[in-house]
Amino acid sequence: MYAIIKTGGKQYKVEEGLSLVIEKLDEAEVGQEIILDQVLLFADGNKTMIGKPIVEGAKVLATVVAQKRASKVLVFKRKPKKGYKKLQGHRQYMTEIKVTELAFK
Repeated sequence: MYAIIKTGGKQYKVEEGLSLVIEKLDEAEVGQEIILDQVLLFADGNKTMIGKPIVEGAKVLATVVAQKRASKVLVFKRKPKKGYKKLQGHRQYMTEIKVTELAFK
């Protein structure tokens, strides 16, 4: 049994018990149970339901494990023969979740 969900502008294939790092969910706190209801595909052994665009009645329950930041990405800009150099760093906020249940009504 698995599902494909959409969150943070990305799509993820999830199964029960899977740990996943996704884009930050502002409203989520550590230990809180969240519902991801944008399910694009839901498959259980013998039947597969594809949404147009989402599967009605399907949801994924997950628990927030941690709110953290990704590793630093360095952005270096340079223009040749002009003496222009610029170095910037960026750390994206992330949410780590663990999928507890896949449900379909």
